[in-house]
Amino acid sequence: MAMTAADIDHAIRAAIHAAWRVVQPRLIATLSRMLRDVTLAEELTQDALVAALEAWPLSGVPDNPGAWLVATAKRRALDHLRRAKMLTRKQDLLTHELMQEQDAMPDFDTALDDDIGDEWLRLIFTACHPLLPRQARAALALRMICGLTTDEIARAFLVSEATIAQRIVRAKRTLSRSGLTYETPGGEALSERLASVLEVVYLIFNEGYSASRGEEWLRPQLCDEALRMGRVLVGLAPLEPEVHGLMALMDLNAARMHARTDRDGEPILLMDQDRGLWDRLQITRGLRALDRARELGGAGRFYTLQAAIVACHATAETAASTDWRRIAELYGQLATLVRSPVIELNRAVALGMAEGPQAGLDLVEMIADEPALSTYHHLQAVRGDLLHRLGRFAEARLSFETAARLATNARERGLMERRAADIADAGGMA
Repeated sequence: MAMTAADIDHAIRAAIHAAWRVVQPRLIATLSRMLRDVTLAEELTQDALVAALEAWPLSGVPDNPGAWLVATAKRRALDHLRRAKMLTRKQDLLTHELMQEQDAMPDFDTALDDDIGDEWLRLIFTACHPLLPRQARAALALRMICGLTTDEIARAFLVSEATIAQRIVRAKRTLSRSGLTYETPGGEALSERLASVLEVVYLIFNEGYSASRGEEWLRPQLCDEALRMGRVLVGLAPLEPEVHGLMALMDLNAARMHARTDRDGEPILLMDQDRGLWDRLQITRGLRALDRARELGGAGRFYTLQAAIVACHATAETAASTDWRRIAELYGQLATLVRSPVIELNRAVALGMAEGPQAGLDLVEMIADEPALSTYHHLQAVRGDLLHRLGRFAEARLSFETAARLATNARERGLMERRAADIADAGGMA
């Protein structure tokens, strides 16, 4: 069947946004180094997207969409330098580079700078400047630098999309007016920004490990980038326990990546995973980092406690031998450190395994009215699992159906729908 004009337009827009999602963060990093202005770099990167939306429906999708976006954005950056009368030797070098790009149109990875990874981390440090409000730093970095959508960031922080949008707008305004230095700071300045930088890296990894929206459950590229930045941070702050704690947490979680989906990309829950597929070398690295975090006095801190929880899973030979009482205890320590309904929800899962489903359900019902969890599909998924284990099948099915409606990731939605359908197929409607 021939494609209609609408089908073609949809396919072109899909190609644009697919290329954009991959190239945007790295392109902002490259332009920021060229222009020494993060906000302007983001504006010019957006201009490249608009240019693609205008040109590609007429000319067709180029053979290398990423390289096209890179060349367009760099050309606009050069135009800006020319208009600002900043014609220096750098301009001549950039002009030569752009001419080569236009002729060869290489893969976008090679069109970017070789040290782009460090440039990305330098941008995160810039966005996490103490001049910006603490709540805005991570949101700005995740949106402008790491390419997450406002909705994805809002879900990560369990606040409204409007709240995140407002934080980002105000932070951009402050950033553009301040003339902040584009740098990776050292000494005391590094310490001042480190907690916010760790938060950004942590959230990048989480989005890669369990994507908040889209068609795929995993975004391995984000996990890999977070791991790379974590290793750079270990080199920058080797005596900071939470740097090692975060590295342990990411390594121990990433060790399970290949077991988390089947060949078709469908999610496999932790208790059902083939532990033979877990990366034992990466688990060893994670456990070593956890030991280092504890040696440095970080045993009771945020990332180290979470790493200790994941270590309980990583060191259990079978799902049945998991030390759920220890996990529940660690979540209790985490809850005293940070008040979070998500931590309490995870503690409910552990209690449900350690003391029985009713204990877990009792805690779930205690936090069910938390505003932050009103659209959080994991609440309904956990509730459905506990109800199912209690034999309350009709209620469990309703919880899984609600979880499916709330899920914004297609794979998770499908998983919840299958769990609800399995109950119906088994006749569990009473």
